Formats: sequence, structure tokens, C-alpha cells
Amino acid sequence: MTHLRSKRLSRPGRPGTVLAVVLGLVAALSLGALGDAHAAPPAKPGPAADRWTDRPHGFASLAGGTTGGAGGKVVTVTDQAALAKYAAAEEPYVIRVKGTLEMEPFGREIPVASDKTIIGVSDTAEIVHGGFTLDPGTHNVVIRNLTIRDTAVEGNWDCKDTDYDGIRLDTAHHVWIDHIRFSRICDGQLDIRKDSEYVTVSYNQFTDNNKTFGIGWTPNVTTQITVDHNWFRGTKQRNPSADNCAYAHLYNNYLSGQLSDGDPVWTYGNWSRGRTKMVIENSFYDGVQHPYQADATAELVQRGSILRNTTGRHDAWGTAFDPRQFYSYRLDPAAAVPALVKRFSGPQRRIGGPVTLHVPGDHPTVQAAVDAVPEGNDTPLTIAVAPGTYREKVFIPASKPNIVLRGTGRDRSDTVIVFDTPAEYGGSTGSATVRIAANDVTARNLTFGNDFDEAAHELKGEQALAMKTTGDRIVFEDTAFLGNQDTLMTDSPKLTTVSRVYVRDSYIEGDVDFVYGRATTVIERSVIRALSRGSDSNNGYITAASTWKGNPYGFLITRSKVVSDAPAGTYHLGRPWHPGGEPDAVAQVLIRDTLLPAAVKSSPWTDMSGFSWKDARFTEHRNHGPGATVTADRPQMSDRDARSHTVTAYLAGTDGWAPHTRH
Repeated sequence: MTHLRSKRLSRPGRPGTVLAVVLGLVAALSLGALGDAHAAPPAKPGPAADRWTDRPHGFASLAGGTTGGAGGKVVTVTDQAALAKYAAAEEPYVIRVKGTLEMEPFGREIPVASDKTIIGVSDTAEIVHGGFTLDPGTHNVVIRNLTIRDTAVEGNWDCKDTDYDGIRLDTAHHVWIDHIRFSRICDGQLDIRKDSEYVTVSYNQFTDNNKTFGIGWTPNVTTQITVDHNWFRGTKQRNPSADNCAYAHLYNNYLSGQLSDGDPVWTYGNWSRGRTKMVIENSFYDGVQHPYQADATAELVQRGSILRNTTGRHDAWGTAFDPRQFYSYRLDPAAAVPALVKRFSGPQRRIGGPVTLHVPGDHPTVQAAVDAVPEGNDTPLTIAVAPGTYREKVFIPASKPNIVLRGTGRDRSDTVIVFDTPAEYGGSTGSATVRIAANDVTARNLTFGNDFDEAAHELKGEQALAMKTTGDRIVFEDTAFLGNQDTLMTDSPKLTTVSRVYVRDSYIEGDVDFVYGRATTVIERSVIRALSRGSDSNNGYITAASTWKGNPYGFLITRSKVVSDAPAGTYHLGRPWHPGGEPDAVAQVLIRDTLLPAAVKSSPWTDMSGFSWKDARFTEHRNHGPGATVTADRPQMSDRDARSHTVTAYLAGTDGWAPHTRH
């Protein structure tokens, strides 16, 4: 807090200044000390999720690989102008396409620059009346999880006078086309042309088209391409046609429902043309004319495929090449291909949905990962932080909700975010190691610290926050907060705005007002350590609430344990904070069903800055331990009132928020 204290407390330097010692105390005072009844349940593994940083297989994985926009900023687009802007940018981007985008003019193909990922959100993102083009030199591009449809013109089946492609590559390299549904495109649904290299085309649906998927248009034998787990349904030709490919590996594809107008030549499945070397493995052809064929100058090896009701050419000659000399892959049985491809090809809800960004794998710092979260993020996103000490300040702005910040170590002390800024350098807010302004943020299995050494400095203010929140629906599970004065501030954007914070199975330490602010805050099944400041009369204050008078719920500390090595009778449970003298900030604190140490004063509430504690809303209910004596200066909540002051009551608000019921 930024106001001046009426009395500065002096004492020797904080115990455990060395971070390792502090973390040792955190581990020693874990919830195991509360007994089995309060032990945290084992963590449940979350569902697997496709990530924006997924990597391709096959030829696109070679020669440095294809990462798209991984490591760049993540943006969500809902209109053509934004898509065109970010797709053409020089810097890397992950571009999330949400909803249906209709291209204007009709047939517009959006140019895509290098180092881009374009990915549909869930299975409903569509590009209508247009597509994408990758011009010569473009590289490292991922396009996934979209429907691209409807540039066909009624009665123009051959598309002789139009060239509207779904996706066209011209002399591009390292490109991954994945989980796209192409439908009714005039001319090609996917054209890979002019010596494009290192391309993988996987899990797509090619439907309702004449000239479907062509590769080549050059005399050079250059292109390397992997084509797997695609469904060609209701298409006529180029499924695909590969002209002068150095290596074309086709496996586990499904061709069915072929369109035919009685054309004996140009209705076909796969064609190895020119000097192409093609390998086909474990594919499934159902009702296809000329399922696979090869020019006399080309080579085609076919093995393991199933042919049902096929006619015409079934060419196979030459030795082609061995794909396993280039990359590893798993073949699905040909008999399983129809079911697999029907289920898993085309846009999927899980892609572009829940996402995990890894620190340091995808981003070097926690803040860099936060920066990569899209503005207005509406999809749950996890930032998984590997064990280590991250000396940085982190800010999650209000524009980036729905984040889970998770340490991946075995213990919360394995992953530490810490800095050493005091309020003297930027005020109490500026001192916070981590600030969370966004709604719907959860932190798990982490330690947050501010290790400013106040004993080594002579400063007017000693506030040094480990954490400050102003967002709503904030959850801390199995976390630790290390500091001295003002360790954990749970606040809201303004006095009359109610934000809610839930702290569970955690550890909080400090000495002066180290749990404070105006947010409705529940601390459950946690350890609160009141540090000694070396005084034999007043070692500090646990809480300093500034609850708005119109909010019946301020701080609830329940089913927890307060510990302290301070002398008996030297600690206050709290005092009322009126920021800037605000009279409508009327603290509400209930401590119930909690173990209190001998360090707690028999009169544990005290005045602050001219405001009497008796005008605040301070109560206890059924606490226990040597510090839980009942005196005239310790208001006790009745059993009847306690029934309406539960965790549920504090957190429910108007939307029924109930994070405490998830386990």
C-alpha cells in the first residue's frame, strides 16, 4: 500500500533471504502439516490438445523443418482485411481464423508471407469465395483446420476461363497443409507448382471438384512431397497428379465416390507423370477409374493398398525410392483407412482450441509467452513453465483472459518467478513481480516471489509485492507467495467493481499487510506464515482489506493454518485499509475453522490511518490453536450467520462461479 505507516517497524533482515532457504520452508510447511483431511487431491491429467506449435511429419519436417509462425505473436482475425494484413506481414504470426470470412472480390487469393501459421478456431472457420497463394521464395508456412470453398461458377465445370485456387504454391518450400476441407473450387483445390519443395499434405478432405490436386508444372525434377490420410470424395481428376516430382510419397489415403462424366482418360485417381518417382502405400480405393497410373518415363511402387470396384489402369513399375531413408512414419492398415480418414480428416474442433505454450520450449520467458497470447483470447490456453528460476516481471493484461499458468515441476518450489523491485521504484503496483489484470486466469504449481532485501536499503517504503491481481475469477492452486510487506494484493479495477480470487492448497508468507486489497478473496486449505520482524510487541498484520461497503464479502480464510516464529502476542490478524482515506472502503474479513498460533494477539484487530477497526467487519468463527482465544475484542460470528458465509457464498457472484467444486 502506498500510504505512510504511523509507525515503521524495524527489525533484522528477513529470515531466509537466500531463495533456496525460503523454498525449503515452503516445502516444509506444505499442506501435509494440515493432516490428511486437508491434503490436496492428486492432479488429474488434462486431455491432449493440438497446439499452434504442432510440427509436421513427412517431407515438411526435413531440412530444418516447418514451424510456421511459432514463436511469433498470436492474433485472432474475423475479417478479410485483418487476415490479409497479418498474412502478408514480414514478422512471424500465428493467425487464428474465427468464423466465416467471405473474400472480395470473388476469387480473391490472400498472399501469405514466410513464417506464418494460419489456423481455424474449432471446426467452423471458413474461407468462402477465395483462398491463399504462396509466391516464389515463401517458406515455413502452416495452413490448418479450415474450410475453403465455393469459387466454382455454375456451369463452368472445366474452369477454363478462371484460375481460382484454394491454395496455390509457386516455388515455395517447407509448407504444411493439414486438416483442410476443400469444396467446389474452380480451378484447383490445391496446386503445388514450380519446383516447390518439402511439402506435407495431411488429413485433408477434397470434395466436389474437377481439377483437384496437382503437383508440378515444371520440367525440373525437384519437388518432395508427402500426401497422407486425405479423403478424396466426389472428385474427378488430379487426386493427386504429380508431374516431375523427385519424390512423391502417398500413403493411407482414401478415394471414394469418384465423379465421372464418362470420360475414359481424365477421370482418375493418382497419376505419376513425367519423371516422377511415386510410392503408394496402404491406401483405399473404392469405385475409382484408373486408381493409380504412371507414365512410361515415371516410376510407381504400390504396396498394401485395397482396391474395391476399381477399373482401368493399375500401373506399377520401377523401384521409385524408399521413404524411410528420408523420415520415419507409421502406416495404418489399409482396411482401417476409410474409418480413420472419415473421422479425423478435415477441420477438427480440438485444433485451434485448447493450446499449450511451453517456456522455454516455445518462448524464452514467461512474459514472451504471455505476449504471444492473442488479444481478446477466448480459448483456454496453458503456459507451461519448466522447472527453474525465472527472474523477470510478468504482466497479464486485461485483454488476454483465459490463461492457465502452470509449473511443470514435481513441486511448486521447482518453478519460481521472482524479482526484487520495491515500491520506491514505481509504487506498490510497479513493485509486483507478477500482475494479473485479465479475467479467468489460473496459476498452478508455481512460486511467486519478491526478494527485495529491505535490510540492505534505507528506503521510505518497503512494499514489495510478489503478486497483484485486479481481474475477476482468478484461481491459485498449489502456489506459494514469498515476500515481506504487501506480498499478495487481490484488488479490482475500481472500488465498486467486485473481483473474485480463490486461493487453495497454497502458501503465503509476509509480515505487514501481506494479504490485502478489495477483491473478494477466499483462502482455503492453505498455510499462512507470519514472519517475525524481531519485535517483542508488534511484528505485523496479516490482512489489510479495503472491501467496498456495498460488497458483503471481502476476505475469507477457512480451513487453513497460520504459523509464525514471532513471539507470543505480537501479531495482528488485520487492520482496515481505506486507500486515500476512502470512507466507503469498509474492510470485511472472516477467519474461520483455522489454526492460529500463539503469536496472534488477544486483541488481534487494530486501527489504521485514523480509521477504527470497530467500524470494519472483522469476525472469527470456530478457530482453534493457542492463538484462538475469545476475548471482548474478538467478534465471533454466530453459527447462523456462518451458514451464509461459505466459500460458495463468497465466490458465486451473479454467474455462479464455483472453482472450489472442480475437484
